Amino acid sequence: MAHDFQYPPGATPLDPDETEGLDVRYWTGHKTYSPDEIAVRFHHKLVWIHLFANGNGRHARLMTDLLLKEVLKEKPFAWNVGNMEDEDRMRDKYLEALRKADNHDYSLLLGFVRRKG
Repeated sequence: MAHDFQYPPGATPLDPDETEGLDVRYWTGHKTYSPDEIAVRFHHKLVWIHLFANGNGRHARLMTDLLLKEVLKEKPFAWNVGNMEDEDRMRDKYLEALRKADNHDYSLLLGFVRRKG
């Protein structure tokens, strides 16, 4: 079933040639990035979209772990989970890593996700 997508008023339609390579299907099919980087980029985009008033990080972490396990056949991330006394500090590091990813620097997020607290 085809859907007629309507761009919002004033929006510039995207040329399909310009968007090739910007999604997970392309990245996995063409091995554009390592499995961890594919998952980190996927996670960042889900958080950035901000689907819900609350729980966006939890939702994105769950979906990212499903991507890793079911599609990429990799172990889920550790998400730097550890000592609950350090929860605020870990959250600050996670948010800092996401802010860096906003500027296309995924290095902090890559380091964060596989580390145990």
